[in-house]
Amino acid sequence: MREYHDREWGVPSHDDRHLFEMLTLEGAQAGLSWATILNRRDGYRRAFANFEPAKVAAFDDRRLERLLQDPGIIRNRLKVYGTRTNAKAFVRVQAEFGSFATYLWGWVDGKTVVNHPRKLGDLQPTTDLSDGISKDLKRRGFTFVGSTIVYSLLQSVGVVDDHVDGCPSKPKRRQDR
Repeated sequence: MREYHDREWGVPSHDDRHLFEMLTLEGAQAGLSWATILNRRDGYRRAFANFEPAKVAAFDDRRLERLLQDPGIIRNRLKVYGTRTNAKAFVRVQAEFGSFATYLWGWVDGKTVVNHPRKLGDLQPTTDLSDGISKDLKRRGFTFVGSTIVYSLLQSVGVVDDHVDGCPSKPKRRQDR
């Protein structure tokens, strides 16, 4: 968990494959701990074609049914089938905007929103930004994109910097993905 926090969480990402991975993992995490998902990350990469959205969008029902037997992922039917649903919607967004990154970062004019929480208790589970993106993603056919999940996505891919003031990771100039 510490390595994920220190090296990845909050680092601005403009890589569509990584954005799809994090969208998928954040949705899979719903109702579970993040540690549970991180421990299965390699299983998810194997199961979902290394998070290549076009490949996942082409999965047929037989393949998804096989994935429901895979102990390397969370075997929740709605989440497994939702990953394909999201891949299809993701590909449509890529076609419309040129990339999912362009769509997502367009919500913040391409600049990370830097918050200054003093302690973990100051963090909010949702914001007006996550509410708006969540509503738009749902309109575009995505699933498992409630405002809390979207806010977690925004934090994980660096659209929002919610490192607590004083956190050693906050002041570092980190290179975008």
